[in-house]
Amino acid sequence: MLVTWQGIVYGVAFIGGTVAISLITYALTRHLLAPGEAPHHREMAGSIVVRLGALQGLILALVFAQEMESYQRLEGVLSSEASAVADIYNDAIRYESPTAEPVRAAMLRYLDVVTTQEWNEDGPGGQLLPEGWNAWDAAYREVLDLIPQTPRQAALHNNMLARIHDIADARDQRDRSWTLPTFAIFWFAAVSGMILISAGYYIFPPERQIIVLLSIFSAYTGIVLYMIFAFSNPYSPPAAMQPEALEELLSDLRAGG
Repeated sequence: MLVTWQGIVYGVAFIGGTVAISLITYALTRHLLAPGEAPHHREMAGSIVVRLGALQGLILALVFAQEMESYQRLEGVLSSEASAVADIYNDAIRYESPTAEPVRAAMLRYLDVVTTQEWNEDGPGGQLLPEGWNAWDAAYREVLDLIPQTPRQAALHNNMLARIHDIADARDQRDRSWTLPTFAIFWFAAVSGMILISAGYYIFPPERQIIVLLSIFSAYTGIVLYMIFAFSNPYSPPAAMQPEALEELLSDLRAGG
């Protein structure tokens, strides 16, 4: 998922960018402030940097956890949508009537539209394609047109009606969950925190060990920021999610006839 050419490009850009920003900030701050060699200056700088680092780590951890939770929630929504489609399709078989055949065909059509036309058009702030809703509406109408003749068919009909609404709910969740990107204020806090921490090291001379440690900190910050960026929009690279549950279901239903 993340190991693609686009993922590598994004990753290198984030890591290289954070390292460059940190080292440039360190160099500029040291040049402008021309630090002395008083020991208490280093003690104070070290204390402040530690506190800033703790706050920075807390912010990154909270946002990363939130984005991962949202990403995993979307995976659950897709699984629920696939389960609802499968239930309707199988209930149409259990209905044991030629009048239920259009329901099965409508479910296959819905899966085809979602996986081949609609999914790639999804995105933050975007709407689901009308073709997807039209396919859902056609399936809904086919279910409504069923006229149960036995208690068994009545029970199956009620279940299909309930599950067709579950599909609509899943579609709404897919649309609502990603209407807004990660808050811009987070990116401001993350980048400014990294800059302030890098500036806090100005009191230390530009020795190799100092540069290496500052680069390690910056690189790790870049990795975390990259992953937050990737998971904040599951419909776009580098962590674009594919509707595998729906695709596998479509393949299985077609193979089963």
